[in-house]
Amino acid sequence: MNARLTPLSRAVIAHRVLMEGQRPMAVAAAFGVCVKTVYKWVRRYRREGEAGLNDRSSRPHRLYHPTSQATAARIETLRRLRMTGQHIAKETGVSPATVSRILKRLGLNKLKALAPAEPVRRYERDQPGELIHIDIKKLGKFNRTGHRITGDRTGQSNSRGIGWEYVHLAIDDHSRLAYLEILPDETRRSCLRFLFNALRFFKAHGVKVQRVMTDNGTSFRSHRYAKALRRLSIKHIRTKPYTPKTNGKAERLVQTALREWAYAKAYETSQQRAADLPLWLHRYNWHRPHGSLQSKPPVSSLGLIKDNLLRLHI
Repeated sequence: MNARLTPLSRAVIAHRVLMEGQRPMAVAAAFGVCVKTVYKWVRRYRREGEAGLNDRSSRPHRLYHPTSQATAARIETLRRLRMTGQHIAKETGVSPATVSRILKRLGLNKLKALAPAEPVRRYERDQPGELIHIDIKKLGKFNRTGHRITGDRTGQSNSRGIGWEYVHLAIDDHSRLAYLEILPDETRRSCLRFLFNALRFFKAHGVKVQRVMTDNGTSFRSHRYAKALRRLSIKHIRTKPYTPKTNGKAERLVQTALREWAYAKAYETSQQRAADLPLWLHRYNWHRPHGSLQSKPPVSSLGLIKDNLLRLHI
């Protein structure tokens, strides 16, 4: 059965009033609407026929007091002086709602739209080892395939509370050679352990590390971490606070690892996911084409001699 006041029932209302001569009040009572509604659909049917009975926007066809172009231009000028909507309304004598509507139409309703986009600054060190980016990504442990893969959140609370594991990662700025390791936490002890393991990894690939870039996490700001780097004659660079793009290559590696490893398969447990990490890391370094390396894998930038290449490629 058709719902009340669909285009079909509106046509019935107009037919009863215009063709059958029924009183609008009686028709309104029969359809359970007010008499004004009946008059509205009868009026539209007289003017436009059945086309007038369809749904349409309630926006008026024309504004009786539209904002002049001069006022709109002045609102834009004041906004570019970084004035607020309330201030502009007071200066121009129009309502704050009108100012808001005009600014939204101009794309200036947010202050960040007034500042020019910051140019993209891309850089790359000349030699492998000149700068190593280090970062940490926290991942939840699980004992069943999660909703990100299955799409089913039923019973998710049963697998929560297991804990976290931390993926420590390092990537060479020039070659994009990467090293990842899963550790139980992000304490100073774990960060130092990862640092030494990463340095051994890069050394095995013929890369002598000169600088290390990290964020401003507590472990990276510790005296022990700084002392370890000084003893190794490695310069420590920390990113600008609240500016993760400074360490952009590590951030990109995080996203790549999540997409191609952590969330790429329907792992049954987090242990199974961890076991797959070395395999993915080998593919990343030795086989996966990298866009910034002319579609070559990271090891192609190291210049390894044939003997080392055969020894390392296992």
